[in-house]
Amino acid sequence: ITCGTINRRSWTALDSVLSSTTSNLRELHLSVRSIDLSQNNLGDSGVKRLSAVLEDPHCKVETLRLFNCGVSVKGCVALASALKCNPSHLRELHLSNNILGDSGVKHLCALLENSHCNLEILGLCYCGVSDEGCAALTSALRLNPSHLKHLDLSGNKLGDAGVKHFSDILKNPHCKLEKLWLCQCGISVEGCAALASALRSNPSYLRELNLSKNIIGDSGVKHLAAVLENPHCILEILRLFQCDISGEGCAALASALRSNPSHLKELHLSENNLGDSGVKHLSALLENLHCKLEALRLCQCGATDEGCAALASALRSNPSHLRELELVRNKIDISGRNLLTVLLDDEGYKLQDL
Repeated sequence: ITCGTINRRSWTALDSVLSSTTSNLRELHLSVRSIDLSQNNLGDSGVKRLSAVLEDPHCKVETLRLFNCGVSVKGCVALASALKCNPSHLRELHLSNNILGDSGVKHLCALLENSHCNLEILGLCYCGVSDEGCAALTSALRLNPSHLKHLDLSGNKLGDAGVKHFSDILKNPHCKLEKLWLCQCGISVEGCAALASALRSNPSYLRELNLSKNIIGDSGVKHLAAVLENPHCILEILRLFQCDISGEGCAALASALRSNPSHLKELHLSENNLGDSGVKHLSALLENLHCKLEALRLCQCGATDEGCAALASALRSNPSHLRELELVRNKIDISGRNLLTVLLDDEGYKLQDL
């Protein structure tokens, strides 16, 4: 069978053959690059039948998406076992919104530590993982750190203990992680400090960091600022949505980015109490001719017309990069909006979305 992607409909047809008691099928050559069965009531029994396909040496699936499929640790055992038999082709594995727990993650770790595993993207958000599962992931990646580029553990109760485990692997010079998503993981300033320390030790690969919905506060942001001002830091996207940051933390961020302004392209600070003082610090950053920010998100940040005026002034000084500016749910009147709308209509500025 040759096709680009197996989706829910095509899998239903194939599964009916595989599970049929009257089927005489002895060998299946499946030439397909992607299987996407997300939002499907596949369950553990369905995953077990899928695993029989995946472990076949002729199977060369590169992307497997099983988001929200009712998979538990039992299905995870079957999946991990199949992929250990045939590990070299899979590049993306998405298992988010399945209650795998720490036990399920430990079975996946046996795959990750396999020297033939070439997995580059692993999605495990909202999977019921704790610091125990995080420790197992860290151990596996320490044995085989060179392939994984994108890890999403958002919505898991990792806590500071879990992040400290994970920080150990980030210090490894062979770690090639480019994207790390830890949104809503119960991280405080203590975990943020450990993460920042690791990134200062090995700053040269990470390009995207998401710590949104963690109460790291201004103290946590100051630890991150020390990473950002490192000349070897090449971070391009930083997401700190709803992190309890005030104008003080914003000042630390802006100061760090003035020291090393040339890489960051997206900064997400929505739903933090920055106020006009914080917006003014960011405006001073935007005035820097070396600043390459293309997207700045400041929704519901307590900004008023005063902050708008500072932003407009900064963009007039350095109009060449910012394309997206989000300011919804702020206390901005028509006069403040007009200051920025004028820039949106002027072809001399790159601003496209306001």
